[in-house]
Amino acid sequence: MGTIYLYLKKNGKMKIILSKSKKVMLKRLIIILAIVHINLAFAMDGMPTMPNPAQIMNDSVADIIDPPNTAALNIMVNALSSLKELRKSGKATAENIKTLIKIKLLPSIAMDVSTELALKKHWGKLNHDQKVIFQRYISHSLMKDYAGILGSYEKLDSVSISVNPKVKRKDNKAIVKLIITLNNDPKPINITLKMIRSNQWRVYDVVFSGVSLVKNYA
Repeated sequence: MGTIYLYLKKNGKMKIILSKSKKVMLKRLIIILAIVHINLAFAMDGMPTMPNPAQIMNDSVADIIDPPNTAALNIMVNALSSLKELRKSGKATAENIKTLIKIKLLPSIAMDVSTELALKKHWGKLNHDQKVIFQRYISHSLMKDYAGILGSYEKLDSVSISVNPKVKRKDNKAIVKLIITLNNDPKPINITLKMIRSNQWRVYDVVFSGVSLVKNYA
């Protein structure tokens, strides 16, 4: 058997001196390990990709954990509760209401779906830059309309929101109807949210007083 000599230099570094036979053994070991690594890489590459159990679970229980009616209710409660606080503090300016919409509503809007719905058959004829321009236009228009709707609620002593239990579903889309009562008004406000789910439920159209906001831009 060859011998391995270890020397500790004055600078504290370790120096290893291998005999000739040990050098040959070390080279063989490195070659063998390299071959094993390559073979394992090819084997793993050829294996079918296993589905992520978390993704399977999310798809199968999504309607239990995050049903569309609950998502729709949360969106409106968050927006109207914030508006109520702005009114209460006397800070419900037009600029602050727009900020509220940016924070509370816009993240919950499927802007790409809304824009495609507004443009219909023309959507597929646009290039990427043109699509971005129209998405900005739709975003600005929705901001203006939502600001007008929320700004019209000058008095918010009490807010009551209920969801129609009959939710229309088709694949990853849902239509949820909300009934909103402000200040115990005997005439409630009926709003329909058209929603789509990818990783979460988002709104792509709002029907207010029987009028579709997005289709109104077509």
